Amino acid sequence: MTKTRESFKGKRLFRSKKNRMIAGVCGGIGEYSNTDPTLIRLLWALITLFTIGTGIIAYIIAWIIIPEKP
Repeated sequence: MTKTRESFKGKRLFRSKKNRMIAGVCGGIGEYSNTDPTLIRLLWALITLFTIGTGIIAYIIAWIIIPEKP
């Protein structure tokens, strides 16, 4: 098994309660991937700009699908 696979073993993706700006989606992705949530937010904003708003729809879908951290 690779090191990457071992680091994600047993982890679940949740929306963050402490690293949230709107719904905690980017904060949750940052916590899951051990990345700074600000970097995730910046990438998400760039994707939204370059895809003419598709990132907003993706964020809303992620908001609905990803459960909040218990």
